[in-house]
Amino acid sequence: MSQRETLIERLLAESDEFRKLREEHQGHERELDALKASSFLSANQEWRISELKKLKLMAKDRMEAIIRQASQTQSTKTPA
Repeated sequence: MSQRETLIERLLAESDEFRKLREEHQGHERELDALKASSFLSANQEWRISELKKLKLMAKDRMEAIIRQASQTQSTKTPA
């Protein structure tokens, strides 16, 4: 397991915010997959796809920020 994967596992275990963001991200992905499976999309469905992509990206960006912050905190604690 890579250092990044280990850090993510630790964040999932310890951070309510990170866990919530991951659940939101996965939920948006599932909804996107369901909508994309339709052969025809209404205007509302097209709008929802656009909205889900934005929400998913916002959750991912916040998770990445948390990972970076945790990584920096971890590297300052680790002796050289």
